[in-house]
Parts: sequence; C-alpha cells; structure tokens
Amino acid sequence: MALNGSVSSGGFPIKIINNRVIIVQVSIALFLSINFFLISTFFRREVFYTTMRYILFAVTLLSDCLFLILTDSLLVLSYFDSTMDMWLCLIMYIILSVYSFVTPLTLTAMTLERYVAICMPLRHAELCTPHGALQLIFIIHSISAVSCTVNLSIFVPVVSPSFFTQRKVCSVEMFILFSWQGHLRSAVGQFYFLLMLIVIVFSYVKILKVAKTASGENKKSTWKGLRTVILHGFQLLLGLIQLWCPFIEAAVLKIDLILYINVRFFNYIIFFLAPRCLSPLIYGLRDELFFQALKSYALCGLGKKHNLL
Repeated sequence: MALNGSVSSGGFPIKIINNRVIIVQVSIALFLSINFFLISTFFRREVFYTTMRYILFAVTLLSDCLFLILTDSLLVLSYFDSTMDMWLCLIMYIILSVYSFVTPLTLTAMTLERYVAICMPLRHAELCTPHGALQLIFIIHSISAVSCTVNLSIFVPVVSPSFFTQRKVCSVEMFILFSWQGHLRSAVGQFYFLLMLIVIVFSYVKILKVAKTASGENKKSTWKGLRTVILHGFQLLLGLIQLWCPFIEAAVLKIDLILYINVRFFNYIIFFLAPRCLSPLIYGLRDELFFQALKSYALCGLGKKHNLL
C-alpha cells in the first residue's frame, strides 16, 4: 500500500480503503444503530417525551447522531478527495459548529436537573416541565451558535460571492481566515467548558452532602445521581480536550506526517467518538425505567421473529 493510500490503474489513481477507515465506519454504524434504537424507544412511551431528563437525553442522542453523520461524511469525502459546492460546505460547517456545543451544554442541563431532583425535590415538578425543557433546548442552541455567528460575521464580508459557487474538498478549517479566529473559537469553547465544569462541581458537592444524610431508598437514588454527575464530568473533560486537538495536530504536522496521521486518528476515536458513546451507557442502560423499556422492545422483536420461524 502506498503512503497516501492509493494505487494506479490505467493511469488513474484508485484510493485504497485502509483498516482505519473501516474501523471508523464500523464504529459509527454500531453507534448510530444503538442510538436510533434508543430514540425509537423514547418516542414509544409517553413518560419519556413528557419528562425533562428524558427529553434532554433524546436531544443528546439526536445531536450526537447528526454530528457524527456529518463528520464521518466529511472524513470519507476528504479521504477520496471528493469536492462539493462551498455553499453546501458552509451549511455543514454551521451545523457542526453549533452541534459541537449542543451535547456538552445539554449534559450540563441534565446535571442541573439531577441537582434539582435530589436537592430541591419539592420544586422539581414545578421547574422541570416539558415546556421548560423546550425553553432550555432553545437556550442551549442559541448559546451554541455564538461562536459560529462570530466567525461567519468575519468570514462572509471578506470572501467574494463567487467563493460559494466553487467546488472544493470541504473542510471546516477553510472558514477560519485568520489564526486569531481559531484562538477565539478555542477561547469561547474553553470559557463554556469552564462554566460547565463549575456547574458540575457545584452539583456534585451539593448532591454529595445530600447523599451523606439520606437513608434507605433515597440514599440509593442519591448515590446513583452522584455517579451520573461524575460520568457527565468525564464526558465534558473529553470534550474539553477535543478543543485542543487542532493545536496538537498542527504542532505534530510540523514534526512528521505519519505521526500526524496517527495522532489525528487517535484523537477522532478517543475525543470525538468515545464521549458520544457514553450517553447511551449513562442514561440508556443505567436508567432503570429506560432500560426496562429497551429490554421489553428488544425481546418483543425477537419473539415476533421466533413466531415467524
């Protein structure tokens, strides 16, 4: 295999699909299959789409699915050097910019919901309503769009209108005209994550205090909520490291191309895929009500197949 993953046939380069591309495609296909099953389960029971924490959980699932479908599409198109119209690339850039923040912000909102449920149980029904969840989703998307809006306000006036009709290999980096834009985007992201970290630490400390004084069933529920907050914190940590990946990759590229390729593959698996695989584990499998619903629908599906045989 050639270094760039291509061979010649009749004078034309043919791209070879290497093992890493296959691993990524299989991982994403598995992840999307699990998520789509979780999403279908969410819409099958009224208790899920009328409860704030499950509504927010569904938002993270949809956000992760959309984000990974688009990043994987760009990965495959880039690998095969396929071009697209720049106006379409711009739309993909906007969506990716927004949804790179939607999931961590939603996780923070879910942490606050657990804090209210455990530390302020008498106000939980009043504060955590389906209508409140919709308002929260709107706020999350508005905050997520800030960084993208700033970058576009700089980019659009500078480039000529003909740019949007050109065909190029799409990359989100092409919409960063100045190095300080990249630093600004990273600074905004790190500011967001600092605020989210403060919220999670605050919630953890408050829930921990309740856990120490609770008893019986309340103690079990409180400790479960505490573990959920810890897992959300771990997800956010991986997301924070994701913001540093472009700087790490740029530094490595100056040293060695092969090392750069290896580091970029590692970053994509660990800091893009892994955090988004944790959401189904945290709520889809650890939440007893949702897990029972998942098991029920899975067994029914197997039962129908068995009867047909």
